[in-house]
Amino acid sequence: MTNFKYNRWLIGCIIVGLIAALYIGWNRHIVEENNMTVELVFDYDDIVELARIEGVPMQTVMEQMKDTGVSSLAVYESTLKKLSENGKAATVSGSALLNSYYSGLLTEPSWCQLIEKGLIVPENIYIVCHDETTFKEVKEDLERRLSEDRISILQAGNVRVISAKANSEKVLKWNLGLSTEEMRIVNEAGFYIVARPSNYQAVTQSDIGSVFDRLKGFNVSDIIFSGDEVLGHPDYITDTANAFQADELTLGLIEHPQQLQFFKQEGLMELVKKNHYKAARVYSIPKDEQVKMKVNQAVERLILTDEERNVRINLMRIFEKPESGMTLLETNLKYVKYVKDGLEEKGFTIGRAGTYELYYPQKICFILLTVGAVAAGVLYLSLVFPMRNRYQYMLLILISAILITPLALGKGAIVRSAVALASANLFPALAVIWQMDRWRTGKFSSNTSLAKIMVAGAVALITTGFLSFIGGAYVASILGDVEYFLEIYIFRGVKLTFILPIILVTIAYLRRFNLFGGEEYSGNILGQVKKILDCPVYVKSLIFFAVAAVGALIFIGRSGHTMGVPVPAIELKLRAFLEQVFYARPRSKELFIGHPAFMLAVMAVYKKWPNFLFFVLVIVATIGQGSLVETFAHLRTPVFMSFMRGLGGLVLGAGVGMIAMLLAHLLYNLSSFVGRGTTKDE
Repeated sequence: MTNFKYNRWLIGCIIVGLIAALYIGWNRHIVEENNMTVELVFDYDDIVELARIEGVPMQTVMEQMKDTGVSSLAVYESTLKKLSENGKAATVSGSALLNSYYSGLLTEPSWCQLIEKGLIVPENIYIVCHDETTFKEVKEDLERRLSEDRISILQAGNVRVISAKANSEKVLKWNLGLSTEEMRIVNEAGFYIVARPSNYQAVTQSDIGSVFDRLKGFNVSDIIFSGDEVLGHPDYITDTANAFQADELTLGLIEHPQQLQFFKQEGLMELVKKNHYKAARVYSIPKDEQVKMKVNQAVERLILTDEERNVRINLMRIFEKPESGMTLLETNLKYVKYVKDGLEEKGFTIGRAGTYELYYPQKICFILLTVGAVAAGVLYLSLVFPMRNRYQYMLLILISAILITPLALGKGAIVRSAVALASANLFPALAVIWQMDRWRTGKFSSNTSLAKIMVAGAVALITTGFLSFIGGAYVASILGDVEYFLEIYIFRGVKLTFILPIILVTIAYLRRFNLFGGEEYSGNILGQVKKILDCPVYVKSLIFFAVAAVGALIFIGRSGHTMGVPVPAIELKLRAFLEQVFYARPRSKELFIGHPAFMLAVMAVYKKWPNFLFFVLVIVATIGQGSLVETFAHLRTPVFMSFMRGLGGLVLGAGVGMIAMLLAHLLYNLSSFVGRGTTKDE
């Protein structure tokens, strides 16, 4: 029997790296705890519409929303269509004016004179504003959107008319600029303004200046850009960033519907960096989803999102249908109150969105983590293909030197990603391998009571889990800076972390055990693989592999953030229940798959079950350990929550595993009883 030795110096390097990881992890926890203010935001236009539907004065609706907990209102740029609907301006195409004139329907002398002088042309659109402020802003905005050459002012009696050379149908929907009147109303009602400007075609520095000049004098908390580009893209993003910093504004980053980084806006990442990461993650329930929700469901969604994904701006939508026995206004006030109360129960405060401090761990910590991860890799190699210590040290020094050099020079982004990926795969594999060696060299009696086996299984599971936590600590710390908290950068290789630990453990298993029993192929990987390939294929074998393949597809398809295999309704309900019971809901693949399989693997050791069944259980158990570490790869999730999620999974998974053990025990006794009965009958 091959003796696999654990090199103490390599373990020492891993422990030193773990100390660095815990140091970073604690600092990261403090940074996350200092960013606990959530901003509740509604669209100003939605509040106006709600007041109209309910027949309640807008001022009353705004006061009630403010008192209930809304922090801010989002103000979008005006359009000619919106101004016309609000009675702020009237628009008419030149062709419509000419048709009215020649049909005798146009009777206003001043307009008739303009036509007779040839000043009205069919291709233009004509705008009459009903107050001086609107006139000034529409004129300025059209000149910037179109150019001054395409704008002229006509005089129709005592009325000034803006003439614009533009397609009358399209120009009605164009974004113009932010309305100072709307912003004034928002501030006077006690709200912050969340500005929603858009970019200009062929944007200039003057255009950027005009946007921020219009914001001056108003209490603006954040800017969330509308459209596919940030203001200033492509050439003047630096000017936009300078304006942000001058006014101490927060940039809103709208989370992508697939929960992976952000809604695509050209120039967004560049602006975040140039604004020194003074940014907040934004979440809004998609409109097509909210219409299917009850208020309580939407409340749970928002609170969970803020907790788990570090969202600090909730861009909330108005519920368009009242709940039973309530008015529409009461329904939406209930929505706001429940969100506010729920967040405060979780330790959040409501107000202007919090942002992270500019946190970056020290280089020395990254270096220690890198050496620790390399040591883990060398340790794995030594546990699969034993080698002399001097070769292990040579590998450690050589690989560490290669990886440390760019870190020391301050250019180690790729190295940090590689260390994170290696840690996420190596440590769960090493944890399972360590446990396999305990099983391989230990003495286990098949007469041991079920209760003792259960206790032994729970202890082994939690011990192995804490060894896997080392990998989680490495991942959470090597990528533990503000860029990853905000998800500017993400952990790469999520799918791989579900597959590679299984491969690593399989190789180690075949070096330690014989799938077929006996000693003939023990430790001979190629021999066992060859024997598997030489086995005749039966229909039952094909069915087994087909089921396994489907299971693998579901397993991989449900990992990561892609829209893959849907989650069954019953599991969604169970998740909701666990979210209420636990600080952080354990992951299903740990709770119901990996950890129960680990417990059954312990039972297999005691009861001397067939080697192949033991192998399958070990591999499935590895899924749970890999998932535990992969939890920490979600860098936007607070590190303490990731730890509690993994810990809850271990504890509850041990309980589910005990139930599985009991069922296996009953099934074994039942089959034995039936077998004895059959023998007696014969």
